[in-house]
Amino acid sequence: MASGDRDDQRFVEIIGVPIEAGAGHPGALMGPAALRTAGLVRALRELGHEVRDLGDLSPNPWGEGDAATARLAEITAWSRALADRSYAMMQGGGVPVFLGGDHSLSMGSVTGVARHCRETGKPLFVLWLDAHGDFNTPHTSPSGNMHGMPVALLCGEDGFDDVFPPEQRATVNPAHVHLFGIRSLDPGERRLLRARGVDVVDMRLIDEHGVGVHMRRIIERVRQAGGHLHVSLDVDFLDPAIAPAVGTAVLGGATYREAHLIMEMLHDAGVVGSLDVVELNPFLDERGKSALLLVDLVASLFGRRIIDPAVTQSQIGGQAV
Repeated sequence: MASGDRDDQRFVEIIGVPIEAGAGHPGALMGPAALRTAGLVRALRELGHEVRDLGDLSPNPWGEGDAATARLAEITAWSRALADRSYAMMQGGGVPVFLGGDHSLSMGSVTGVARHCRETGKPLFVLWLDAHGDFNTPHTSPSGNMHGMPVALLCGEDGFDDVFPPEQRATVNPAHVHLFGIRSLDPGERRLLRARGVDVVDMRLIDEHGVGVHMRRIIERVRQAGGHLHVSLDVDFLDPAIAPAVGTAVLGGATYREAHLIMEMLHDAGVVGSLDVVELNPFLDERGKSALLLVDLVASLFGRRIIDPAVTQSQIGGQAV
């Protein structure tokens, strides 16, 4: 199992982002606490990584107004604060891990990462593990909930001009975005995704070819470009039978082994430089089931394995098995 004697130890910085203003159901603000309670920090330290928990982010106060105006102001405040913190964490040379909180937090986390990558000349790629495309805009969204819009904002779509000031703003090339595990798209975002050339691996493709084929393709793209891969893991990427703690559950998600295989392949590739873990709503969980699974997946991403793959069958017990 986990051991701290390998040569792939990393400096990991963890920060909680207890925001739920972008979601339609209350409870996601408890996500960071649940992940810590489920043993995230301990699991990473047991793998030999140096881990610093920065606590939870606190944004500047936001203005009042009607409900819609107040929610936008709150999300803007969180996004700006997180973009600055994300950028600073990247400048520090560690691996930032952002604990949510609803998926609107990625507006801030990825913007900060994108700003750092732009300044260092490193191509940024984003792997979006999610049931939804999150490519709606204020003009296309049926619900108006901003946790369904972060990818559109990050790719520079219209309707988000007031979220970031010019000095903070940094976008992601839509051709470098990989939506993975998708099984629910609204008509407007489907049209936008096609028009912008975003790579969409839906569950039909995964059912046909398996996760390995598509993950190898994505990893190879990042490797060839010498890129930084940001992974954004939404709990609804997983099938609700194994991860029920989400307000936007969609049947037919990734299985336990599919999810772990993705994390194991990403770790082996060594291309992941930052991570979001979002949309965990402990109010909807079953005895911590979803939080514990997410901790296990993050541990796999950071190197937990059953046995070192360099150990061949003939070396086990001194004989072939």
